Amino acid sequence: MAIEKIILGIDPGTTIMGFGIIKVVNKKMHFVQMNELHLRKYEDPYIKLKLIYERTLELIDHHHPDEIAIEAPFYAKNVQSMLKLGRAQGVAMAAGLSRQVPITEYLPKKIKMAITGNGNASKEQVAKMLQGLLGLPSLPKNLDSTDGLAAAVCHFYNEGKIDPGVRYTGWEAFVKQNADKINKK
Repeated sequence: MAIEKIILGIDPGTTIMGFGIIKVVNKKMHFVQMNELHLRKYEDPYIKLKLIYERTLELIDHHHPDEIAIEAPFYAKNVQSMLKLGRAQGVAMAAGLSRQVPITEYLPKKIKMAITGNGNASKEQVAKMLQGLLGLPSLPKNLDSTDGLAAAVCHFYNEGKIDPGVRYTGWEAFVKQNADKINKK
């Protein structure tokens, strides 16, 4: 009997959200889909967050992933950019948590290291490596979708390892692991 698992990888963003989906059958990866949600044309930041949430739910409801891997925000010089990125990640996570899909966060360097062996690899290097690993006929113009796909592949490679990243299995787990961040007024 074949053991199957679907992994949804997300590269959150308020301009472009990239995502990729792989199917794992008996410990072998198979490419399912990658694409991008383009948000540049929307000026209202709250509409962008709503669209990220809705698109993530659509992906979950259509593909029924067993797990979600999401790229964690990284330190940036521009605090406003980091805040926007964190919000995008948060609504994507909320969509997954609302459907009880376990979520694991990975730092960008960890994703790059898992795919290329170099934590400082460029987006192009990651995309080319994924193309070879998964037999992709071509690469997209923007590489946000390959970044989402890379998160899913990183998660596959890190299964069973002691510290894959931060993992949430539902709202209760999220609250428990972030008790210091909760306002108890």
